[in-house]
Amino acid sequence: MSFVTAINCMDGRVQLPVNKYIMDKYAVKYVDMITVAGADGTIAENQDESILINIHKRIHISLNKHGSKVIVIVGHADCAGYPVSDEKHFESIKKSAAEMHEKYPDVIVEGIWLDEKFTDVEMICGYEVKG
Repeated sequence: MSFVTAINCMDGRVQLPVNKYIMDKYAVKYVDMITVAGADGTIAENQDESILINIHKRIHISLNKHGSKVIVIVGHADCAGYPVSDEKHFESIKKSAAEMHEKYPDVIVEGIWLDEKFTDVEMICGYEVKG
């Protein structure tokens, strides 16, 4: 496997730490980064159907053309695109990951949180391949 799919916030503070975490954990060369302001909230709350359609189009490319076998949902502290409590983010990460696992049962799905220092990544939830 050379690619992992990340659904991440567009916030520039989270890109490098998320890339590093994924590349180290999954020993991949590349991360297909799908970015949306407040991505965990957008998915969990079905905020914008056109954005959700676009996210799924890009997931399909990553899975089918790049061979990704992992989807990582990212939430982070101090999110301007989804300005809610950390606890609400955790709920949204879990809900988003569960939805992705239901839609893509043949891949690993992980939900992660990036702290207010933008250095520490915490796994919030994870789903193995159904089978």
